[in-house]
Amino acid sequence: MNVLIVITNRYSSPVPVIPLGACLVAEAAEQAGHRVSVLDLMFEEDPLQALESEVKRMHWDAVGFSIRNIDNNDMQNPVAFVQDLKPLVEIVRNGTNAALMLGGAAVAVMSEEFLRYTKADWIVLGDGEIVFPQLLTALSGGTAPGKVPGIAWLEGDIFKKNTGFTDRFTDGCKVPHFHRWINVHAYLSQLSAIPIQTKLGCHFKCIYCTYRKIEGSDYRLCDPQMVIHTIKCLISQGFSDIEFVDNVFNSPYDHAFAICKGLADAQLGARLQSLELNPLYLDDNLLSVMERAGFVGIGITVESASGVILEGLHKGFTKEDVYQTAQVVQRHKLPCIWIFMFGSPYETRETVLETLHFAEQYIRPKDVAFFNIGIRIYPGTELENTARKEGVLSLSSEEMLEPVFYVSPTLDRDWLIDKMRHVLATHMNYLDSNSLGLSFLPTINRFGYKFGIRAPLWRYTRPIRRLLKLLRIDT
Repeated sequence: MNVLIVITNRYSSPVPVIPLGACLVAEAAEQAGHRVSVLDLMFEEDPLQALESEVKRMHWDAVGFSIRNIDNNDMQNPVAFVQDLKPLVEIVRNGTNAALMLGGAAVAVMSEEFLRYTKADWIVLGDGEIVFPQLLTALSGGTAPGKVPGIAWLEGDIFKKNTGFTDRFTDGCKVPHFHRWINVHAYLSQLSAIPIQTKLGCHFKCIYCTYRKIEGSDYRLCDPQMVIHTIKCLISQGFSDIEFVDNVFNSPYDHAFAICKGLADAQLGARLQSLELNPLYLDDNLLSVMERAGFVGIGITVESASGVILEGLHKGFTKEDVYQTAQVVQRHKLPCIWIFMFGSPYETRETVLETLHFAEQYIRPKDVAFFNIGIRIYPGTELENTARKEGVLSLSSEEMLEPVFYVSPTLDRDWLIDKMRHVLATHMNYLDSNSLGLSFLPTINRFGYKFGIRAPLWRYTRPIRRLLKLLRIDT
């Protein structure tokens, strides 16, 4: 079959994300014998014109849309990316008779809603690099696609889906030949890092999270030696900035430690980072081996330093774990960004001030604190149930394709926004979603890259904000 895969993501804040999943799917489909082309809309000035030209270029049997994000997850400046899909769908429908498929993390979160919104023929729910080629094979062979595990479709007006377990890592840790599918240099010049995934699945039960829905609750682990081999291959291709994009990198602890120790022993010279570390599994031994392995930055997702909030979010760790983690970080040189989220159930002025006090006392000036206000509500989560019971949410699930956020009724939203505006003005190492939305951030990325700055950019938050303040630019 002639297959076109369209990477629809154009969101580039704070840096563009290299589309690992879409490239894996393209490569797998090609290896299955299909003729595959990829259109990446990230850097296209006119995405509709680019797609229209590609649709006219040849006869397509199947077109797949890779959809990474539903929206920008920013309550203060919400943008719904789903609105951009219908014009793209119309171009495909008007210009081809191709079967239209949707895949990607966003689709896995709200599969029925996306299917009804776009009227696509099929949705890929399972691991795309396995399910998509099977769906193409069924379509090309005239067999019933409805028997393929890991897909969904509408039969009349009835939503149907097949579930099925697939083990992505049976033949090792996968990364595609990125140069084959996308303009890698365009990404790297914006300080993007090459993504690598060492596991699937999540056993945590955070009330707002969708990872279990996307990847399942059981861990599927890649052999640590295969991870090391993969990174060696990436370095041989000229890639040195590599980011582990597991939903929680250091869980299971032994798996993460084995990977880091192997990298430390191999001394490959890679610049590594991970923004998804859990306080429950962070100690001096792990940070020491991460430093020897070549990590240049880590992120710790704590959400709050209040025990009441952590318990309400079902984070799986305590306030004491957060404080102990801070003490561990202080004993090491590795730069760290702390990630917080305000507005959770039971949040009050007192719990907000408790978290801000922690940040003031325990986060080093050279490190960074990122604060987000509001929690994106997704269908099927415990947070959705809470929001409906409290009367915060009355929308149907289809209407939730537009961004909808939760802020606890026990918290004064205006007070919180005003408080955070003051806090950010007096702490040059603090960031919020407004900071990431600065229009000139891509320019900073490009100039930084030309002058030798490498990822992650957040390490330079303090000097950049000070410079912008001197220039009287509001950050």
